[in-house]
Amino acid sequence: MPKQAMDLPTLVSTFSDEDACHAYLEELRWPDGVSCPGRKRQDGTREDCGSRKLARLEERRLFECMGCGYQFSTRVGTIFEDSKLPLWKWFLAVFMMAESKKGISAKQIERMLAVSYKTAWYLCHRVREAMKDEDAKPLTGTVEVDETFIGGKRRWEERLANKTVVMAAVERGGRVRLKKVASRKIGDVRDFVNEAVSKDAKSVYTDDYKAYRRLFPKQVHEHVRHSPLHKRQKDGSIRTSIEWVRGKIHTNTVEGVFSLLDRSIIGAYHKVSTKHLPRYLSEVEWRYNNRKNPYLFRDTILELIRADHIEYGTLVGHSKMAL
Repeated sequence: MPKQAMDLPTLVSTFSDEDACHAYLEELRWPDGVSCPGRKRQDGTREDCGSRKLARLEERRLFECMGCGYQFSTRVGTIFEDSKLPLWKWFLAVFMMAESKKGISAKQIERMLAVSYKTAWYLCHRVREAMKDEDAKPLTGTVEVDETFIGGKRRWEERLANKTVVMAAVERGGRVRLKKVASRKIGDVRDFVNEAVSKDAKSVYTDDYKAYRRLFPKQVHEHVRHSPLHKRQKDGSIRTSIEWVRGKIHTNTVEGVFSLLDRSIIGAYHKVSTKHLPRYLSEVEWRYNNRKNPYLFRDTILELIRADHIEYGTLVGHSKMAL
């Protein structure tokens, strides 16, 4: 199996057949040797077997446990288990999603993999669900915090109507945390900040939104003034100024993350639903946090192996409102 960083030529040459894909899954899933995952019970859990006494059924790409008699493949117990797609198509889709800086749409996946749109859409959301970092630690060091509005009406006088609020916190040179929140009210802002920013953060930089001023110690928090300041000059004219940077105090890093999110929605997805927005945020967050990871493809496949199964009905069963 390839140990170097993955690129498209390496991917295509290495995983050109199913046997190579199954061997790769086997190596990632059982680095110390294959063990029986146990039969699946009616409640979805599996019997505790774990036996390493197995026979390989090479022609069927299966293992047979000598202890319990269960036959299984490398797909069993992963989100690949109930998929009819060949693994090489999964691998190609994962590579494109993980390595496309601004994302790739299900429609593009449909065209490139020659699958139905329903299959492509479901695949993309399962990958995004696996990218979600449930155990993300609060950010430390120098952290920038900001909020943005996604979707809604375009008319200026109604610019905040029906919009969805997304908050972000980013370490300079480090990780980002993105989350859809209910509103810009101080309670929602505080909940996000308490979850995303460590109390041991060295410095926190924000804009001049008043809610931020109550959340951090004065010796830690600094802000720049993004709201226009109107000042009358000696000649009677009005001068308007906005403060973007004051020394090292700015929010340019977090605004860069929002720019990536905007480019993803506008350029790749075009529209996303409010219901599914958290998964798109997880995808942007995963790519940003792994932007220097030479083994991004491998680590994304590992997340897919560990991920819980999500039913198609769960994805489509509620609101269809689009942003």
